[in-house]
Amino acid sequence: MKAIENLLIFGLMMLVLMSCGSNQSAAKKSAQEEKDAKERYLYAQSDKIFEKYKKSNQDKVNGFTVDYIGNYKDIAIDKMVTYNIPASITLAQGILESGNGLSTLAKKSNNHFGIKCHSGWKGKKVYHDDDKRNECFRKYDSPEGSFNDHSLFLTSRGRYEFLFDLEPDDYKGWAKGLKKAGYATDRKYPKKLIAFIENFELYQYDDLVLDEKGYKRAKKETPIASNDRPEEYIIVNKGDTLYSISRSNNVSVDDLKRLNDLNSNDISIGQKIIVSE
Repeated sequence: MKAIENLLIFGLMMLVLMSCGSNQSAAKKSAQEEKDAKERYLYAQSDKIFEKYKKSNQDKVNGFTVDYIGNYKDIAIDKMVTYNIPASITLAQGILESGNGLSTLAKKSNNHFGIKCHSGWKGKKVYHDDDKRNECFRKYDSPEGSFNDHSLFLTSRGRYEFLFDLEPDDYKGWAKGLKKAGYATDRKYPKKLIAFIENFELYQYDDLVLDEKGYKRAKKETPIASNDRPEEYIIVNKGDTLYSISRSNNVSVDDLKRLNDLNSNDISIGQKIIVSE
């Protein structure tokens, strides 16, 4: 009788363990399905953003840059979701540092960010003249490997830590912060990144990710004090862009264009910009 009782207890324990394992497996599957669904949504929306921009700016901008954005926007979005680095910054850096993906290092080595071997690198290598002759650079099987290492580079080095304290849509702060942290020696590096982001409206990919995370919706729902409401129009000052005006007045760039009958993002100092209906 005792042996039978022991067998029954053992059987019950096995059923409980099997049930727990099944529940954990189902939970993991459900989480993965949710992640996959979010990725599909983000990529579908990014395609819409890209096609709309491409259609509106045909023959007005560098086609090589537009092609680069179309090819790598989803990778940049994925890295923003994972590492909280603005997609606009990743894309702008890739455009600038790989020459729209046409540099020798990008074409032959899939290295879009000029990432050098550094100590401990066990992967494939190529050699190019850079600051010194015949320097060692990493070679990747696909561009995504380069994008991933770029993200790891920024998240694993303490000198870039302060960048992650910025507002997640502050691409200007990131551009200036990268220069301050010593990422690039070119004093015009921040201006070049910002120009790419604003000319090609790369900030829209940041907004897409942040809206999916609820950040943009939370900002929109924040009550505005009556004395802080935007004026019906503003006068453009030095340094103003349509995007900066849109952010400070809680109106989209597309609405600003519609309200002011603008065919492009170009505005001039002293220009009157209507910011509300």
